[in-house]
Amino acid sequence: MCSLSSCLCCPLIFWPAVIGAAMYLLRKYMQGGQFTKQTNETGKVFIVTGANTGIGKETVLEIAKRGGTVYMACRDMNRCNRARDEIIKETNNQNIFSRELDLSSFDSIRKFAAGFKREQDKLHVLINNAGVMHCPKSLTKDGIETQLGVNHVGHFLLTHLLLDVLKKTAPSRIVNVSSLAHTQGSINVSDLNSEKSYSRIGAYSQSKLANILFTRELAKRLEGTGVTVNSLHPGAVDTELLRNWGFLQNDIAQLLIKPLLWTLFKTAKSGAQTSLYAALDPDLKKVSGLYFSDCQAKDVSPAAKDDKTAKFLWAESEKWTGVGTSKVD
Repeated sequence: MCSLSSCLCCPLIFWPAVIGAAMYLLRKYMQGGQFTKQTNETGKVFIVTGANTGIGKETVLEIAKRGGTVYMACRDMNRCNRARDEIIKETNNQNIFSRELDLSSFDSIRKFAAGFKREQDKLHVLINNAGVMHCPKSLTKDGIETQLGVNHVGHFLLTHLLLDVLKKTAPSRIVNVSSLAHTQGSINVSDLNSEKSYSRIGAYSQSKLANILFTRELAKRLEGTGVTVNSLHPGAVDTELLRNWGFLQNDIAQLLIKPLLWTLFKTAKSGAQTSLYAALDPDLKKVSGLYFSDCQAKDVSPAAKDDKTAKFLWAESEKWTGVGTSKVD
């Protein structure tokens, strides 16, 4: 039997041990900022879109642990109900509800908002979390490029339909989950709907930039109402959003890439931390129009500060959704 020192000196043991330890420490570092403040959310009402998996599910789970009433707004009701049952079982919080919401359909969005208002007369926090990423070109049921339609326009309409309840409940909050990918994006004013050309990455980056432009413009329009709105980057997170990365479907690629994803990407729980920070931290009660990452305020790209583009995007979003017209009634 070899001694400990002789075993450690053996290259076949030493180097794998060093690499393994380094990967573990790097993984721990990459999990980023954590929201550790204790808050009591009993009596408060939340909506989380895209809540049946990933960041959304972890966000609901933590709010449920803190006593909040949460509406899980999801497209796939079978998966939503399973996630709801799991959360209730873990937290013993019965005030968790699953409701259907397809952000690619204005009819579904209107139906969800109307149903929520029939059940609740207050809303403390709306977390616009759902999203799609790098998907092949397709259109929503209302003819909008899917990444822009789901990630931005659907949430634009949902937020407007719930503004009256948010204002009545003030102080209240809106949290828009964006991405660092906004720094690579631009709003294509001559082809906003990607009718002339389409790039999976470009369309995604445009939609995430739209999230921030919407946040900043809405913050200005909500001044004095007691309703705040902020956006955030959750980090690079290993979630189902990666399902459209084609190379990850290859068995060999999975064997090679998965260890790197495990090391360099956040877990869904860590990815939810900045959402929880923006939604729950008492110190942010009057903070609006900012962008957070790793539970800290961060600067945004120059394109995200373009007020002219923000107003253009707002006007186009109004045209699509009918906000301010009889179409939203």
